[in-house]
Order: sequence, then structure tokens, then C-alpha cells
Amino acid sequence: MGLFSTLEEECIVPKASDDTFKEKLYQAHLGKTPCFTKPKPVKGREAHFELKHYAGTVHYSITGWLEKNKDPINDCIVNLLSESKEPLVAFLFKTPEEPKGGGGGKKKKGGAFQTISSAHRESLNKLMVNLNSTSPHFIRCIIPNETKSPGVIDADLVLNQLQCNGVLEGIRICRKGFPNRIIYSEFKQRYTILAPNAVPQGFADGKIVAEKVLGSLSLDQNDYRLGITKVFFKAGVLGGLEDMRDEALTAIISRFQAFIRGYLMRRNYKKLQDQRVALSVIQRNIRKWLLLKNWHWWKLYLRVKPLLNVARAEDEMKKKEEEFAKMKEDHEKLLKRYKELEEQNVDLSRAKNDLTLELATYEDGQSEVEEKMALMITQKAELDAQLKEMEDRLLDEEDAVSDLEGAKKKLMGECDELRKDVEDLEQALAKAETEKQSKDHQISTLQGEMAQLDQQIAKLQKEKKNGEENSKKLTEDLQAEEDKVNHLNKLKQKLEANLDEVSSCISYTYSVFFQFLKYLIS
Repeated sequence: MGLFSTLEEECIVPKASDDTFKEKLYQAHLGKTPCFTKPKPVKGREAHFELKHYAGTVHYSITGWLEKNKDPINDCIVNLLSESKEPLVAFLFKTPEEPKGGGGGKKKKGGAFQTISSAHRESLNKLMVNLNSTSPHFIRCIIPNETKSPGVIDADLVLNQLQCNGVLEGIRICRKGFPNRIIYSEFKQRYTILAPNAVPQGFADGKIVAEKVLGSLSLDQNDYRLGITKVFFKAGVLGGLEDMRDEALTAIISRFQAFIRGYLMRRNYKKLQDQRVALSVIQRNIRKWLLLKNWHWWKLYLRVKPLLNVARAEDEMKKKEEEFAKMKEDHEKLLKRYKELEEQNVDLSRAKNDLTLELATYEDGQSEVEEKMALMITQKAELDAQLKEMEDRLLDEEDAVSDLEGAKKKLMGECDELRKDVEDLEQALAKAETEKQSKDHQISTLQGEMAQLDQQIAKLQKEKKNGEENSKKLTEDLQAEEDKVNHLNKLKQKLEANLDEVSSCISYTYSVFFQFLKYLIS
């Protein structure tokens, strides 16, 4: 049971006093919790118990607690204040709304039965519920001095406030723990620049990268911890990493700026050098021009120089004529080849027709041989039938009398003759079969030759077609070359006219020059 519960209970009990309240507090908490102790008597200070907070020990006096706790606010006064025209007063004494679903919760105590401690406890409970349901951030205000003077800081007062507010304790806890944390992907993106050589090439896990980077920086392992998804740092370590990152970025940017400045200066220097060379070339050419512009031989050279291309044009025309003659010769060769191929085509067509006729003749002969073979087979079958019949008769007449012996001998002779005839027929049949095989072989040979002839004819037709295309192309090229030759002849005539003009000019120049020399000599 807490202090407020004991106080509320004592307010309800009749004939309760501060002494009974003190005794109940001692019975409930003294010696049972280290935070609650009995204070030592000090002169000039009245204290009944003391509580040890994190900021220090606080002494409490319970004199008048019961009377003050029994001072409730009447409901009539509360209703009157809630209906005040002053917004702040009306808000402070606003009647709380009943919870939804009515009838299920506890009824609120009337103002006559609600003590100050119970109201304070309800307020504390509501505050704790709100704090547990949210993520609060506390702002602690520090008073620099008691006189509210600007620019004056009382160090002891500020330190005492920081200690009492728990700021120093929070700082101490944070320094012992790892208050700064960062996920591995963000650490990899931000701090890989500190140790680029330690990071493995290609894709690497963020945790592996963080371990490699931190290991290469020679940091104390007690200053950081590697978690499952984050890396944790002690206070000040992350700031040091940021300083190192700024130094690395400064060095990289300085090198980059130096490279860019060097490149720009080298480009400007090269540009100046090129300009200087160009100026010197222009100046030299201008000086030469000033020296040569009034020289007669230079003027003559300028007039004669375009005429030097005439010789080049004649050489080109000669080359074109040679090429034309060569193409004409090739064209004649192709025409000759084309005629030969046509003659070969005609000969092969004739040979093909002859072979076709011969094949037809062989086929007719083969049909006659097959008819003969069929006739012989039928005769053999008839003879076999007669022989069988005679053998049957012979068997039937074997029991005859001796008078039939002559007839038997005669029949045996006839039988021998018939056997000879059968053998002759078999030999003729075998001979016919061999002749048939030879004819089949000749037919297959002729068919192969005909296939080869067909291939040769197709090849010759293809060559003929290609020859016709080449002839057509050569005719077109010949026509183009003739056009070129006509154009070159026209150009030649023009150049010859110009050459005559130039020759007359040169002769006139030589005559003037010789007269000038004679004048100088005289």
C-alpha cells in the first residue's frame, strides 16, 4: 500500500491523527524498502520520514496532512465554476464525460467524499496511462539564476537543477551505453569512403562492410557493437567518424579541384602556345607575301601554276584510254566466250536428243526381250506339264507287258529329247536374264549421263545468263566510258586551246625577258 492509499484510509477512519498516520507509515514501509527511512533528529527541522530519490534524500513532515487532505471542493462550487464566463476557469472545472457504454464503469465519487490525495492519484494514473500509450519527449527548463538577471549563470544552481531533473544521470547512462545507432546500409553508403581498400569488390553485405571499415580504422572494440540490423556506438564515436569523413571528403575534393585547375591551366597554356605559333606563321607568311607580291617571276608563277594541271589531266586521260582499251578487250573476250558457250549448248542439246532416242531404242529392245522371256516361261510351263503327264503315263504303264517295252524306250527317247529342250530353254532364259541385266546397267548408265548432261546444260544456261548480264553491264560501262572519253576529248580540246594561249603568253614573256636582259647587258 502506497503513501497516498494510507493517507486516504486514515482520512476515512474516525479519530485519526498525524501520529496514527505516522505509525501506519512506519509499520508499512520502515525496514521493508531502502527508499523509506526514519530521519535523524536535527535541531530546527521537523521531519517524520525521508525518501531517497536518485537526486538525493528528501525529508517530509506529515503535520496537517490529514486536515489538508479532508478539504474537498463542494459540488455546487464546482458546477458554478464550470459555468464561468472565463474560458480558463470553465476549462479547469469542466465536468468529465462519462465513459461510453454506460453503466459498466465505476461511478465517480461526489465532491464531498473525494479527497485531494485520491484526486491526485487519479490524475497520476491518467498521466501514466497517457505516457504509456505515447512516446513522450520531455523538455526541461533550467533557471540560470534566482534574480532573473540576463547573462548571469549560477553554476551551483544549474548543476543542482540538472541533478534533480535526472539529466546528469541520463547522460551517465548514455555514456556507459551505446546511444548512437545506424543501420548497416546507411553506414555502408556513408562511411565506406574512410576505408575503400578494405571493402571487398562487388556486392557485399552491410554488416561485413561495417566490420571491415571499423577494423581498418583501428577503433576500440568497446566503443562499438555490431547488432543484427544496426551498428551501435558510444557517445562521441559517431562524431569522430563524421570528422574523419569530412577530412576524407576534403582531401578528395582538394585533389579533384587541383586536377581540374591543372587541366584548365594546361589547356590554356596549350591554347596560348598554339596562338603564338599561329601568329608567328601568319607573320612569316605576311612578310613573305610582302616580299613576293611585286616580283614578276612570282606573278608569272601564279599565272602558270593553274596550267600545270593540264599535264595531270592528260595523264589521267591516257590512263582512262588504257582502261577503256582494256575493258573493250575484256568485253570482246566475254563475247567470244559467250559464243563458245552457245555452241557448246547446241552440241550438248543435240547429244541429249541422241541419247534420248538411244534410250527409247533400248527400252523398246528391253520390252521385246521381256516378251520373249514371258513366251519361253509359258513354253517351259507347258513342257513341264507335258513331262509330268508323260511321267504319270509311264508310271501307269510300268506294269504293262514286254510288248510295251519298245513303246517305253521310244517314250524314254522322247523324254530325253524333251529334257534337252528344257535345258536349252533354261540356257536361253539365263542368257535372256543376263542380257536384261546388261540392258538395265546400260539404261542406268545412260540415265546418269543424261543427269550429268542436264547439270552441264543448267550450268551453261547459268553461265549464259551471267554472260548476258556481264555483257549488258559491259555495254553500259562501255557507253559510260565513251561518254567519259567524249567529255575528256572536249576537255582536251579546251586544254589545248588554253595551252596554246599559255604557250603564246610564255613565248611573249621569254621575248620580253630576253629583251630586258639585252637591255641590262647593253
